[in-house]
Amino acid sequence: MSDLVERLSNGKHPVAAEQYQDCADLKQSIERDYVLVRFTETQGGTELGFKLDKSRSELNSADFENASGTVRLAGELTLDYQRVRCIAEIDLATLQGEGQLELLESSTQATDADDLAAKESDTTIH
Repeated sequence: MSDLVERLSNGKHPVAAEQYQDCADLKQSIERDYVLVRFTETQGGTELGFKLDKSRSELNSADFENASGTVRLAGELTLDYQRVRCIAEIDLATLQGEGQLELLESSTQATDADDLAAKESDTTIH
């Protein structure tokens, strides 16, 4: 496991939704089911993009029209060859908050059946 993945999966870290001009811009990204979150205290910052997992995200306390409340954004991605889930709590007034990574099954722990399924899907003719 990389140092970055290990560090971001231990405790909460400052994050920001810096790519968005305002919370309306963030809302549009949420509606497209894909968001960008930057961990601000890594060397140079680490921006992660991921497809939203709506079952793990929480948008009910958000008031996008008044830029108030918070959103919980969650989704899976691969970072440094490690499957992780990114979870970020973002304050809509500041577009900043806290986030962390959760480790998922390692790519090196994939089963032979998973490998076979992946190979089959690569060779499927449509």
